[in-house]
Amino acid sequence: MSTARWQARRLPVPAAWPARSSPAARQWAIVSAALAPVLLTGGYLVAGALQPASYSPVRTTISVMAGQAGTDRWIMTGGLFLVGGCYLITAAGLTGIRAAARVLLIVAGLAGIGIAASPEPARGTTPQHLAWTTLGAVTIAVWPAFAAPRTSPRPLILSSYGSAAVTAAFTALLGWLFIQTRDGAVLGLAERLTSSVQTCWPFIIAVTLGRTRRPRPGPAAGGSGGAKDGATARARARGRRQDR
Repeated sequence: MSTARWQARRLPVPAAWPARSSPAARQWAIVSAALAPVLLTGGYLVAGALQPASYSPVRTTISVMAGQAGTDRWIMTGGLFLVGGCYLITAAGLTGIRAAARVLLIVAGLAGIGIAASPEPARGTTPQHLAWTTLGAVTIAVWPAFAAPRTSPRPLILSSYGSAAVTAAFTALLGWLFIQTRDGAVLGLAERLTSSVQTCWPFIIAVTLGRTRRPRPGPAAGGSGGAKDGATARARARGRRQDR
């Protein structure tokens, strides 16, 4: 038997490489998701404190503070821009959720930027502002239904039942908000409560996904050096023994 064949027999059969994994939520996505509710809530609290005494946060919407009639409107306008940007960053970093959920979060972020870019006039509203507001409110309300992770097992809060329950709660809040738009006495309160609760959900999902890891394509998933290559190496070894 030649030296080359003897060395081939002594070589161990390569086993399947361990599966590689990557975080289901990037750390910077968790940070951006945490900043969104802070910026929104902090923005309307600070801007509200600068409004005249005639302004009522219970009756009047956040958009009024960012509108042309608002005092120091740049505060609330900047807050809306930043919240929209946080949504875009979070969508890019939540790699463990479905693509549809990431697209919806991007749409919600663009809607927030659109709201800030189309301020309300001193009286009434504009079709652009109304369209962006409606799009953002509906998108972020239904977003939890699409945000369940792609892999199993899933945490209870991100299961199908958990996502459905959250979506139902957000839809109820959205319905309350739409009812208040018809000369409701607590329109501002409904908007603030609904927006603050809904803005927190991407952060909850990001933190939950940050504790899990998702498999990514590699040798163990059928790439070079995986189980298939191990079986091929064993077959070659048997062939060498038969050639002797």
